[in-house]
Amino acid sequence: MKNLVVLTGAGISAESGVKTFRDSGGLWENHNVMDVASYDGWLRNPSMVLEFYNQRRLQLADVSPNRAHLALAELEEIFNVIIITQNVDDLHERAGSKNILHIHGELTKVRSTQDENYIVDIGYTAMNLGDTAPDGSQLRPHIVWFGEAVPAIEEASKICQNADVFLIIGTSLNVYPAAGLIHYVPFFTPVYYLDPNPTQSGFSRKVTIITKNASEGMEEILKKLKSDV
Repeated sequence: MKNLVVLTGAGISAESGVKTFRDSGGLWENHNVMDVASYDGWLRNPSMVLEFYNQRRLQLADVSPNRAHLALAELEEIFNVIIITQNVDDLHERAGSKNILHIHGELTKVRSTQDENYIVDIGYTAMNLGDTAPDGSQLRPHIVWFGEAVPAIEEASKICQNADVFLIIGTSLNVYPAAGLIHYVPFFTPVYYLDPNPTQSGFSRKVTIITKNASEGMEEILKKLKSDV
């Protein structure tokens, strides 16, 4: 099977009702994003940050994968699909996709503040101040905050180097280092970019741009990829 590598961003989950700070001028659910998505914000008010992510988990439990998520899972019948997602939700997993790399962390997981390798899946439950890891440290959201390193980016770049087809869905391509992953894709690999408001940045390679929302555009891509097999 050929490798279909997919980079997904907030746009694919927006249709399911998952809100992001990019929709509202730097506010995420009425919070300044730097208060709830930076390490400085965590140090200033850990209780508020924990409650913020508790509410995001509750919201996540009430939404469902949309047609775009399901179409990617369907493509596993004919491709080795590897999804690199900037999203912290679990909608790809719930849609049935098997191979997903979350480069910005996962909302349903928490980790030790002392040992970044101690990670626990808590599902959609709440986490509070005083909940600690075995090492005695406070548990924090397993989210890559602004200003923090993106540990999975090296693995993501290696995946892109082996792409036979590269698909970009619902991302502005303005957030680095994720936006730079396209540069690791072999030059003659077909690249499809699906977004209702695609970036105006010039590409140094041929890119097929589909100016539609994720669900509608994925129907078009699904037919195209199936006919090419």
